Amino acid sequence: MASKSIEQTVRDLARRADIKIDGPRPWDMQVHNKDLYKRILAGGSLGLGEAYMEGWWDCQALDQFFDRVLRLRLETKIGISPGLVWNAIKARVLNQQSKSKAHVIGERHYDIGNDLYTRMLDSRMNYSCGYWNDAETLEQAQVAKLDLICKKLQLKPGLTLLDIGCGWGSLAKFAAQNYQVKVVGITISKEQASLARDRCAGLDIEIRLQDYRSLTEQFDRIASVGMVEHVGYKNYREFMEVSERTLKRDGLFLLHTIGGNTSVKNTDPWIDKYIFPNSMLPSALQLTRAAEGLFCLRDWHNFGTDYDKTLMAWQARFNQSWPEMQNKYDERFRRMWNYYLLSCAGSFRSHKNQLWQIVFTKVGAPVDYKSIR
Repeated sequence: MASKSIEQTVRDLARRADIKIDGPRPWDMQVHNKDLYKRILAGGSLGLGEAYMEGWWDCQALDQFFDRVLRLRLETKIGISPGLVWNAIKARVLNQQSKSKAHVIGERHYDIGNDLYTRMLDSRMNYSCGYWNDAETLEQAQVAKLDLICKKLQLKPGLTLLDIGCGWGSLAKFAAQNYQVKVVGITISKEQASLARDRCAGLDIEIRLQDYRSLTEQFDRIASVGMVEHVGYKNYREFMEVSERTLKRDGLFLLHTIGGNTSVKNTDPWIDKYIFPNSMLPSALQLTRAAEGLFCLRDWHNFGTDYDKTLMAWQARFNQSWPEMQNKYDERFRRMWNYYLLSCAGSFRSHKNQLWQIVFTKVGAPVDYKSIR
């Protein structure tokens, strides 16, 4: 294919989404290297993302760019890239989220620096979607999310709460302080565990560096917030079995997760390589199949558009703090991190991704449950 026809192919694809190459609008692409066109067609989303990291193209409003691209599913019009093929092969042949490999996501994403997350996130360090129903600021949205979880779990003094994937201890600390429950939080990130222990000191909270599959105790309540995205399709059933085994007969289990509209067995190759290795988004079908015979589904709450607002708030805080971090992180990292946050904001705005809070009880549990919003 001649270089002109390659360029024209990309221009035609962009035009479908009302994106003009070198156009004047915030969502238009500004191309600095003409080799970008063949890189996009050859590499798909991986080529597009890496080219952005290397400064081959810019866009004033990447979130708006990706909203337009993803609404029309333009990524499916480019073809199958070698990166996507390799990801698919790995996902089918290997268990990328096995117990022996579970530490990878902790080391490559959550351990990159507490300084970054302290500056980007709210004061409680919630690294999951806020609840913007009545909120005007990131701080308010995250407090509302934590309180919503606690209310859905019907927490009360004296209960025990297991927090699977506790992060920096935001939910554990909030629940212990405001609902007087005893909390065990587990994470596979050394940096998260260390900071969470400091932040939760003096409260009835135990933070463990532990994989969920090694849990043996039982708890009155279980919450898992933004963790099942790292479990993998080969392990969804085991995740549900462990959760059912560790939940008392009359307990409640709340699962807070990003979800996809279709069932997949691998993730976007750029996200896999640079942001969340070995991650994937579960579908509603995959989760309900995994829970079948173990849990009774009591509530399903979707507030995916709230993640758009959350990501935009994180991106603003990240860039405001950049002068304080640029001696540690280079320009390539800055571009990569902005690309990550803004492309994800576009994915929620376009409804390609969803955000679910699901409440389960054990099959046959003597529990009456009323939905809370």
